[in-house]
Amino acid sequence: MTAAEHFDAVVIGSGFGGAVMAYRLAERGLRVCVLERGQEHPPGSFPRAPHLVKDNFWDPSAGLYGMFNVWFFRRLGALVSSGLGGGSLIYANVMLRKDENWFVREDLADGGYESWPLTRKELDAHYDHVERVLKPQTFPTGGDYDKVEKARAFRQAAQRVASQLPGCRLIPTPLAVTLFNDPAAPTPGQPIVEEIQNRYRFPRQTCVLCAKCLVGCNHGAKNTLDLTYLTRAEHVNQNTQIRTRCEVRSFQPRAGGRGYEVRYVVHDVERYAGLALETSALPLTTITCDRLVLAAGTIGTSYLLLKNATSFSQLSARHLGTRFSGNGDLLALATMCSRKRGDRIEPWPVDPTHGPTITHALRRDDALDSGRSSDGRGVYVQDGGFPAELAWMVENINPLGVLSRGLRFAKQLAGKLLGGDLDTDLGEELSDLLGKAEFTSRTLPLLGMGRDVPDGVFALAGNRLQLDWNGRRSAAYFDGATELASHLVHELGGTLRLDPFSQLFRRAVTVHPLGGCPMGRHRSEGVVDSWGRVFGHPGFVVTDGSILPGPVGSNPALTIAAIADRAADRLAEWSSGTAWAD
Repeated sequence: MTAAEHFDAVVIGSGFGGAVMAYRLAERGLRVCVLERGQEHPPGSFPRAPHLVKDNFWDPSAGLYGMFNVWFFRRLGALVSSGLGGGSLIYANVMLRKDENWFVREDLADGGYESWPLTRKELDAHYDHVERVLKPQTFPTGGDYDKVEKARAFRQAAQRVASQLPGCRLIPTPLAVTLFNDPAAPTPGQPIVEEIQNRYRFPRQTCVLCAKCLVGCNHGAKNTLDLTYLTRAEHVNQNTQIRTRCEVRSFQPRAGGRGYEVRYVVHDVERYAGLALETSALPLTTITCDRLVLAAGTIGTSYLLLKNATSFSQLSARHLGTRFSGNGDLLALATMCSRKRGDRIEPWPVDPTHGPTITHALRRDDALDSGRSSDGRGVYVQDGGFPAELAWMVENINPLGVLSRGLRFAKQLAGKLLGGDLDTDLGEELSDLLGKAEFTSRTLPLLGMGRDVPDGVFALAGNRLQLDWNGRRSAAYFDGATELASHLVHELGGTLRLDPFSQLFRRAVTVHPLGGCPMGRHRSEGVVDSWGRVFGHPGFVVTDGSILPGPVGSNPALTIAAIADRAADRLAEWSSGTAWAD
């Protein structure tokens, strides 16, 4: 037998926690190995054709090694990402800081659910660090950007709502997207000159306003983690190893108590793509490390910790799996938008297929901001967008409309073929066949998120992850978020429709799962401390959304990254074989 390969640090996962940690540790000269279960997804490789999109899901046992990992728990669905760069590949790029007053400290021993052991002040410097790497920009005005009707429509509607409702204000959302090179003359589709050439050597362009942020940016405009943090990690330290298609199965303390042992399988995508496979039979590879960083995402980390809990004698069984939150995610639709022009009402083609996915947010104060308990829990509502390919799908969902237009076209075509209609121009008939396409052109998705109650609990049923969550304690929050969305819909002259997925399957949907491995001041409050250090297990750190003890309220990516940046300072300074220092 040969000795297992050894690293100063092994990082499991390459999302906002893992990528930041990998770069910061590599920057300090440590030999780092990043293990990512998914594949590389360089710009230009994101699929668009149906025969490719159908394979872009993650389920190796079914021969699927794609980017989208869809969880379907009893009362909640969750969409996360599998691939190098984690959630940055499919998120909407928003970089908002957690509101200062929303770092809640409830008494957990007296029925509270949320208690943050750190403050906004402790994170501000780390927010700054992350912003210097991800370089967020706000959506500009003028030129081509003024033609993005969904941004204009939302901005106008939100301004009117803010003028009517106390505690509301419009916020331009900072986006981790290179929207432009020169702020004085912003222009879509220009070549981007990078400080450090990205790891794929892909010629990137500024945002072309195609609204495809959520399905992968083929132009390289998104400042995803593979193009930024992971590229920097490899650049600053040639000993950094990034291993994709490597899915971790187990980890445990090494014999003798110094460091950790990690076992993973390697997915042979070329050999098994499209084929059913018993993945539990794949051979295991073992590596060892002094520092173990678990950053597999909220759901992945919770599952791995629950699965390997018996190897960690000091792990807080009382808190492991608890305080799950969907960050208050809510999807609503403003359908059939209209606007007043003079004395008449006309259709308003807000066109959600043009622009970045999100451009602005309407924020409503929390009772923590105002001091008035009647103000309820805070919420953000943002404009949404979706790819043109999805618009084609939605427009053809109505079978009666498609059938009636098809029959009408067949009758018109028959008239021309049989000589009864001498008009040889077929343009009008083809246009009629496609229909008015008003549903998608006049629909604006509204993306809500905020301060729900983190009362969900993960557990294992055999080898399967389960989630006990029903949303009842958050009912008042969701009612308030829906009410705010309804005010926006009114100003957009549309009709409010709630998320069709949740209506069809009776499940809430989140793209921001948080919790399961909550931080606390000590072991009786959480699994890890405010630096992500696992109580009782020196050298073992968790840095992803699972350690957040409650909702961020705004989009959580920047906060997760800032917490990881802060944790990296302590972990880099730690000496192997010593206890955690206060």
